[in-house]
Amino acid sequence: RAAWKTFTDFGILALPFPEECGGLDGNAVDTMLVMEMLGRGLALEPYLSTVVLCGGLIRDAGSAGQKDALLPQLAAGERMLALAHFEPGNRYALDQVTTTATANPTGWTLDGSKAVVLAAPSADSLIVSARDGLGFSLFLVDAKAPGIRQRSYATQDGARAADIQLSAVQVGPDALLGPAGGALPLIERAVDQANAALCAEAVGIMAALNEVTLEYLKTRKQFGVPIGKFQALQHRMADMVIATEQARSMAILAAVRADDTDAGERRRALSAAKAYVLQSARLVGQQAADHGGLVG
Repeated sequence: RAAWKTFTDFGILALPFPEECGGLDGNAVDTMLVMEMLGRGLALEPYLSTVVLCGGLIRDAGSAGQKDALLPQLAAGERMLALAHFEPGNRYALDQVTTTATANPTGWTLDGSKAVVLAAPSADSLIVSARDGLGFSLFLVDAKAPGIRQRSYATQDGARAADIQLSAVQVGPDALLGPAGGALPLIERAVDQANAALCAEAVGIMAALNEVTLEYLKTRKQFGVPIGKFQALQHRMADMVIATEQARSMAILAAVRADDTDAGERRRALSAAKAYVLQSARLVGQQAADHGGLVG
């Protein structure tokens, strides 16, 4: 939480939110710049889940009251959120939701399970997707509400996630986020924006690997000379730099198209960018390890 508050001092928690809600009216390109720097430092704080995913959903779908209540808290670093959408076995299909929301006289009853909910162990509130008879909807839920059980664990990058079981969780009518039954296009847009942010984070990681590897080539000696003098390693270092710059171009494309209202065009651009950036990241990561730049 102390590290999270420093993000408030930098203003990056307020960046993508409207000015009237304590934000800075930023867009996906501004988020790209932040995510690239977080990638350079391998920051583990839940910026993606709280600000990009959940903050974006509240900004785009929340009522005036929800925005006024929640966005200033996010901008001030007073609240963390997590998106509980994916479920066991759905293979990342955004429209596969089996968790149910049953209407009752006081609001809704939620039942179901969610898998790999990023940053859930640190979240104060969850945004939960559930079927309600009209399709599926989004609900704001207290992370410690009765009926919620979490099994938390570390992810491969050192962050935290959790599998969540919801058993007769009660929420009021004001918990509904966005139109009833209309969550799918909102989720699609939020995930596309998150993928654009992840592309930028990957570029930051690649840039950091290049710097570490180059420094290693300059200092590690073999046969009495720095190994960076060897032409074969110079060529491989050049390939890493080129791959990173090409990935950066694709990350810029992703950021520019992330706010596109045409869902089909946005998805095509984001999918292409994600595929290319992942290929480049794999090349740079493997080359950095082969050079010895990751030793120690």
